[in-house]
Amino acid sequence: MSKLGNIGARLYRGEVGYDFIGKRKIWYGISILITITAIVGLAVRGLNLGIEFNGGAVFTTPKTSVSSSEAEHKAEAAAEGHQAMVQKLGNGGLRIQISELDTEQSVPVQEALAKDLNVPVKDINTQLVGPSWGEEIANKAWMGLGIFMVLVVIYLAIAFEWRMALAALIALIHDLTITVGVYALVGFEVTPGTVIGLLTILGYSLYDTVVVFDSLKEASRDATKQTRFTYSELANRSINSTLVRSINTTVVALLPVAGLLFVGGGLLGAGMLNDISLALFVGLAAGAYSSIFIATPLVADLKERDPAMKALAKRVRQKRAAAAAKAGGPEGAAADAVDEDGPQDADDAEDTAAAGSGMVGQRHQPASRGRGRGRPSGKRR
Repeated sequence: MSKLGNIGARLYRGEVGYDFIGKRKIWYGISILITITAIVGLAVRGLNLGIEFNGGAVFTTPKTSVSSSEAEHKAEAAAEGHQAMVQKLGNGGLRIQISELDTEQSVPVQEALAKDLNVPVKDINTQLVGPSWGEEIANKAWMGLGIFMVLVVIYLAIAFEWRMALAALIALIHDLTITVGVYALVGFEVTPGTVIGLLTILGYSLYDTVVVFDSLKEASRDATKQTRFTYSELANRSINSTLVRSINTTVVALLPVAGLLFVGGGLLGAGMLNDISLALFVGLAAGAYSSIFIATPLVADLKERDPAMKALAKRVRQKRAAAAAKAGGPEGAAADAVDEDGPQDADDAEDTAAAGSGMVGQRHQPASRGRGRGRPSGKRR
C-alpha cells in the first residue's frame, strides 16, 4: 500500500488525525480576512466587464508585427478614449475589443486600425455586441444562481438537517465571494464564460461538503446514547476519515484546470481560456477549503448549542474526569473542579476534543474504551 493510502486508511479508522474542529476559530479568522480582502477589492477596483455586458466591437486582424501593448494604445487613440483590450492570437493576428462602441463609430475605428497596423481594411473582421444581450445573460445567471441556492437548501434540509443546509449555504456564498473578489483584484475580464465557471464551481464545492456531511450523519447516529465522544469530536473524526478523498478529488480536478489557466492562458497566450479557467481554479480550491474548514465546523458550532448535545458533552467530560481521577492521573486533581450543574457550550467541548480526535503522534484512548474491554483502571494486583 502507498504511503498516502496508508495514511488515508489510518485516518479513516481514527488511528491518527488532526483537530480541525478544535482550531475552528483560526479557520474562521482566515476566511473572514480573505473575504474582507475580496470585498474591498471588489468595491475599490470593481469587475472588468467584457463587451458582452457593456456592449462594443471586436476587431480581428490578420498576422501583424505590431505588439499587443502598442496595438492597445493605437486602438484607444482610434476609438477616442474608449477602453480597449488586445489579445495576441495563435496565427499572429490580434483580437481587439473596444467597449461601448456603436455601429457608426466602428467604421472609422476599423479604418484607423487598418492604417495604424498596416493591414488591408477588408481583412479586419468586425463584430458588434449590444449591451442588452449581456444584461439578459447576467439576469438569467442571477436567476439560475438563486434557484440553485434554494434547491440546495431544501435538499440538504430534507436529506440531512437545517443546520447542515445553513452551513452549506454559507460555504457556497464564501466560495463565490472569494472567486469574484479574485477577479476584481487580478483584473481579468468577466465574460459569459466566467459566469459559466462560477455556476460550475458550486457543484464541486457542494460535492465535497456533502461527502463530509454524509460521513458525519452516519457517525452521529444515536450520538446521545453513548458517552465516548462529543458531537464536535464526531465531526472532527468525519473530516479526518474523508480528508484524503477530498484532497485526491480536488487535486485531480485542479490539474486540468491549472493546465488551461497557466499553460493555455499564460504560456500559449490563449487569453480567452482565462475567462472560465480562473473561476474554476479559484472556486475549486475555495470549495475544498470551505468543506473542511468552514462548513463542518459551522455544523458543529450550531449542533453544540442543542440542549441534547450540551448534555452529551457534559456527560463525556464528567466521565473522562472521573476515569482520570480513578486512574490517579494528572487530571485527577482537577476532577473536583468539574461543574456538575454548569451549562456545556461549544467552547467547553473543545477541552475534550483531544481525547477523541486521535492527534498525529499522540494516540488518545477515551477511558470508556479501556473499561469496555475489561482492562483494570488502577494498579494491577
